[in-house]
Amino acid sequence: MSTLTKENSSVIGSDKVAGTEVYDRSGRHIGSIEKVMIEKVGGKVSYAVLSFGGFFGIGDDHYPLPWEKLKYDEELGGYRVDVTKEQVEGAPKYDRGSDYDWTLTEQERLYAHYGQPPYWR
Repeated sequence: MSTLTKENSSVIGSDKVAGTEVYDRSGRHIGSIEKVMIEKVGGKVSYAVLSFGGFFGIGDDHYPLPWEKLKYDEELGGYRVDVTKEQVEGAPKYDRGSDYDWTLTEQERLYAHYGQPPYWR
């Protein structure tokens, strides 16, 4: 039996999400998906971590972004977000090589920053 998973238009492997480019409302490139955070028990996608800034990946910061904010755009071949670059720059973030505090308080702060109702409510 093959361990490969067949993908289709409605599902994608997490390994293919990482590295996908992210664009703002107008189609301007703002970063790429570093990784996807998934609930251990419930299995829901909680966040995409956006790599933003830096030069060739050096000095970039990581910005957790509610998954609901990302919409795949086939024409762009990446995700389009309905947030501005300025919103991302002012969002909770963490430096490359450090861990983000994924406590419920920080999750609520993140969702509030983007005006997004928490997915768990």
